[in-house]
Amino acid sequence: METAELLKRVRQIEIKTRGLSNNIFAGEYHSAFKGRGMTFSEVREYQYGDDIRNIDWNVTARFNHPYVKVFEEERELTVMLLIDVSSSRDFGTSFKYKKNIITEIAAVLAFSAIHNNDKIGVIFFSNKIEKFITPQKGRKHILHIIRQLISFTPENKTTNIGEALRYLTNAIKKRCTAFVISDFIDEDFENPLKIANQKHDVVALKIYDKRETEMPSVGLVKMKDAETGQYSWIDTSNMNVRKAFYRWWKENDENTKAIFRKCGIDNTSIRTDEDYVKSLMYLFKKRM
Repeated sequence: METAELLKRVRQIEIKTRGLSNNIFAGEYHSAFKGRGMTFSEVREYQYGDDIRNIDWNVTARFNHPYVKVFEEERELTVMLLIDVSSSRDFGTSFKYKKNIITEIAAVLAFSAIHNNDKIGVIFFSNKIEKFITPQKGRKHILHIIRQLISFTPENKTTNIGEALRYLTNAIKKRCTAFVISDFIDEDFENPLKIANQKHDVVALKIYDKRETEMPSVGLVKMKDAETGQYSWIDTSNMNVRKAFYRWWKENDENTKAIFRKCGIDNTSIRTDEDYVKSLMYLFKKRM
């Protein structure tokens, strides 16, 4: 991509997603993703209704009047975005590919993070760790992330979500909030997901296209598996073929949701032709 075109797309995504973050998600994000704990702020006189467990007995004894400790939320978080860059993201039958939706959602989350003074980092993964961006703050850092989201070209095409989760568990030492943004067309990631969520707060965002859920009847079609490169001729006019395709999707989707439930993972599914704002708002409010 030419530099001028890249900068133009970065600017377009910044304008749209920063606006969404500032005007829509700011309060919900702050409430949905808590800080690491409470830190001591000050001491003040006891007021009716204060929790007696917060009485500062040393100050109370000194002034012969009850005083309580006041605490504030330790707000700063580290937010990690685990971005699936396998070839299955290069699919879409509506206005946008899955990778376009992934880019916008990642940018919204990144701006929401820095708006709340959180650090933001990224792990790009296929069937290996393609790139790691260290968590930092600031607009310059966010724009670097957006540029990478738009222009990054992975070395490999297939998917290994478990590998990305293992890397997260080992690389990020302190507890963080980690968004896994993927179509979750993969297997054998349940155990790494469970382990990662024991150390971190993991949230799953499943991105999919409507044509992955149903096959239209358009006759004989030559299809390519984006990750393996293999071609197959599919008779889409055959009802049994369409039913088998739907069953595959349904089983995969239900299995993925069952894994999320077993691992205690907050999650939402976002279709490429739907408004991702509503899905994110629903997820944030569910966590409050």
